[in-house]
Amino acid sequence: MSITCLIMAGGKGERFWPKSRTNLPKQFLNISGNKSMIQQCVARLQKFIPIEQVFVVTNELYAELIKAQIPSLPWDNIIIEPIGRNTAPCVGLASIIIEEKFPDSTMIVLPSDHIIKNEDEFVDILKTAAAVSRRDNYLVTLGITPTYPETGYGYIESTREVQELNGLEIHKVNQFVEKPNLRVANTYIESGNYYWNSGIFVWQISVIRRYIQQFMPEMHDLLETMKAAFKYTERNDIIRAEFSKMPDQSIDYGIMEKVKDIYVIPCKFGWDDVGSWTALERINTQDEHGNVIRGNTLNIDTKGCIIESNGKLIATLGVEDLIIVETEDVTLICNKEKAQEIKSLIKELKIQKLEQYL
Repeated sequence: MSITCLIMAGGKGERFWPKSRTNLPKQFLNISGNKSMIQQCVARLQKFIPIEQVFVVTNELYAELIKAQIPSLPWDNIIIEPIGRNTAPCVGLASIIIEEKFPDSTMIVLPSDHIIKNEDEFVDILKTAAAVSRRDNYLVTLGITPTYPETGYGYIESTREVQELNGLEIHKVNQFVEKPNLRVANTYIESGNYYWNSGIFVWQISVIRRYIQQFMPEMHDLLETMKAAFKYTERNDIIRAEFSKMPDQSIDYGIMEKVKDIYVIPCKFGWDDVGSWTALERINTQDEHGNVIRGNTLNIDTKGCIIESNGKLIATLGVEDLIIVETEDVTLICNKEKAQEIKSLIKELKIQKLEQYL
């Protein structure tokens, strides 16, 4: 069974500003460990997939950076989107490119900027998901068993229909649901059959292409036009000419919410999407006062803070629940309760034409 993988690496990681910037977004930073997030992603995949079968989709800003950070990745495996069009066009474009090299492969799709603590368990689950996808032509997703009522994630509700393979339960999906408020998130936790949507999918290329044709016919026609043109025109030229015509739509909304045969594997392998600065409390050790601190700091009567210095001394006295991040040209001071709203600062910088800080 041939397995290929698509890593989505075009995001800007705006909620991780000011460390994540336009020219060096979150996936290229060392958030945890001594490798960048995308380097860690590729390394864990290479435990069972050759680098020649790994593809990365990104935009023109980051193609050279990807090659620099992952020099073993073939240039031809870097898929460049000329404009962001959400995950459905991203998956569609990659499917026709991967299909040329590996026409009968099982395709894993995953983001580039997640933390996985138990990598061996993660690999075993992906192998099982690939086997289920191959055997039954199902679309398979990984659902993270929730540990608290998170309001920043979408959820997957499973039915009572359960299979088992390699010691893992495989549940039929009832529905995908949007990010809930706290009250609803608590009911999800109590029910026991809701999982965080990890954004990790496994399917046969032929199957996802069939569903694209069924549920997104206009996008399918554009993909067929591009695929035919690849035979006689340089690939990037065709993509630049046609990709902007794609719909701006997620794979969840365009396909996953409409397909009946979708299965979810509940997972507990230490997953975190590192969506905002507060994730550092989950993936790093806190001191005796509940702080996560990096760099040159002096802290007195400081509790529950996330502090990162880029070299300058950050001194705190009598503060609680703050995010303080210093970079070469920006210092962020933010209440932890507002961590999900850092994008509003990005918006204001654009309004005030302060692009140099983006």
